[in-house]
Amino acid sequence: MTIEKYQIEQINGDALSKHEKRFGFLASELQDVETIIQKLIDFQVAIPSWALGTGGTRFGRFSGGGEPGSLEEKIEDIGLLHQLNRSSGTISLHIPWDIPRNYQEIKTLAAQQGLRFDAMNSNTFQDQKEQALSYKFGSLQHVDKKVRKQAIAHNIEVIRHGVELGSESLTVWLSDGSSFPGQLNFRRAFENTLESLQEIYAALPANWKLFLEYKAFEPNFYSTTVGDWGQSLLYVSKLGPQAYTLVDLGHHLPNANIEQIVALLLMEGKLGGFHFNDSKYGDDDLTTGSIKPYQLFLIFNELVEGMDARDMNHNTDLGWMIDASHNVKDPLEDLLQSVEAIMIAYAQALLVDRQALQKAQLENDTVVAQELLQAVFRTDVRPLVAEARRRAGGALEPLKVYRDLQVRNELIRKRGAVTVATGL
Repeated sequence: MTIEKYQIEQINGDALSKHEKRFGFLASELQDVETIIQKLIDFQVAIPSWALGTGGTRFGRFSGGGEPGSLEEKIEDIGLLHQLNRSSGTISLHIPWDIPRNYQEIKTLAAQQGLRFDAMNSNTFQDQKEQALSYKFGSLQHVDKKVRKQAIAHNIEVIRHGVELGSESLTVWLSDGSSFPGQLNFRRAFENTLESLQEIYAALPANWKLFLEYKAFEPNFYSTTVGDWGQSLLYVSKLGPQAYTLVDLGHHLPNANIEQIVALLLMEGKLGGFHFNDSKYGDDDLTTGSIKPYQLFLIFNELVEGMDARDMNHNTDLGWMIDASHNVKDPLEDLLQSVEAIMIAYAQALLVDRQALQKAQLENDTVVAQELLQAVFRTDVRPLVAEARRRAGGALEPLKVYRDLQVRNELIRKRGAVTVATGL
């Protein structure tokens, strides 16, 4: 399915007068509006190929119909998102769920949708059909070197797929760990994992990055071999300059100060990217900004400050990707909401008066520092984000256009009511 440009323009036209009033009022209150709008236009968030179907839980999965049954259909769905919000211009593939049958055809299809390929993701947290050895007791950490070699070979295969598609990064997330005390030797597990990662790192092309993700728990509940940002930082520091830590917002223990983690990783030049989602209890993978929007803003506040301190390009020097899954929402609507929340938090962070905040910090004026941040957070920047979308050719209200055009019903008509996309 393709949304025609005139359809977006027509629905935009119905809301344009109201939007111009809201945007005009906001713009009159702000400085350097055009620079901010350009940054918003440039900023792109990768959509994961596995998030386009209804997510599952341990207890069930309730597909909503019209889910993509192939990589080609997934690219089509991401193209729909990008047509609407103009901020979803990259796709992140998970191997072996989405192995291209013909690289050139897939690249051409993506280009037609205005998409390019972001980080490639390996999968050693599941056993696949016809897999020789099991990852039940770990992959890169496994006590059996043959299992480790199998996991290494898979990651190198993922790199090969990515090279063919024009990707320039590999994300490694490991479920390796233990569920009971005494199950494994911590030091040996670390050493095995590092040795395995070193072999994968050696296979990286010169222009590639390796992102090492961490997670506090699940599916192992006593220990995780890459359990927190410190462990990830230790690994990537030992690997070399092409290795970085990746932060997933749901992969922390409750009340972790993620914004402080971000600031320190940026300071060390070892922050590689983000997986955006939200959580109430653990790795809930909820819609970004649906539970803790202020935390999301505070994270972006540190990101913008830290990137500017290092003269980094906001869009290209870090990897930005959604990693969410919902059991009750239309996945495309969920992704539209997540991207909107990300863009709002980013826009708010761009509005922070850095000089005034630094002055308050140097004077230990905690009241003013709080007021500066909360005043920006309480500013409704949606007209600013919408104006950036409109100028880029997108919808003023993507979710409204999606529903007005009955996109899900059209996908069900085209693909069927009983379809299940690959993924969790």
